Amino acid sequence: MPSPLPSIAELKRRLAPGARLLGLDVGEKTIGLALSDTTLTVASAMTTLRRGKFAADAERIARIAAEEGVGGLVLGLPINMDGSEGPRCQSVRQFAKNLGERVLLPLAFWDERLSTAAVTRTMLAADMTRKRRAATVDKLAAAYILQGALEAGRGQAEDH
Repeated sequence: MPSPLPSIAELKRRLAPGARLLGLDVGEKTIGLALSDTTLTVASAMTTLRRGKFAADAERIARIAAEEGVGGLVLGLPINMDGSEGPRCQSVRQFAKNLGERVLLPLAFWDERLSTAAVTRTMLAADMTRKRRAATVDKLAAAYILQGALEAGRGQAEDH
C-alpha cells in the first residue's frame, strides 16, 4: 500500500511524465473531484460523487484515475484554523489509508482550510442560486485544493 507522502513536491517528483493529479475534497456525504492537466499547471473541477459504500466509492475513483491517466492523488485535509487536527482530519486520513489499499497511487495531503468558504464566496459573487451552489461546491473546492497543490513549489504557494 502506498503511504501518504510528506509533501506535494515529493508527489510531483514521483509522477511519470504526462501523468495527471486527481484532487479529492472528501466530505461526509460527497467527494468532490478535480483533475490537473498533464503539465501540472491547471486544476479543473470534474465531478461530485455521492458517497455510498466505501468499496464502491474506491472503485469509482480507481476507474476515473485509470481513464484519465492519473499518477497521484491530492486529498484536502480539513485542518482547524488553529492548526490542530480534529475528527474531520482523522476521518480523511482514515479514508486515505483505506483508499491507498485499493488504489495503488501515491498520495499527499493539502491543507484545505477555507477552500469551501473561498469557493462559496466566489459563487455568491457570481450570483449563483443556492441549488446550483450546492451542486457545484464540492468539485470546485476540490479544484481549489488541487490548484493550491499545483502551485506549490512554483513560488506561488507554500509547500505543505
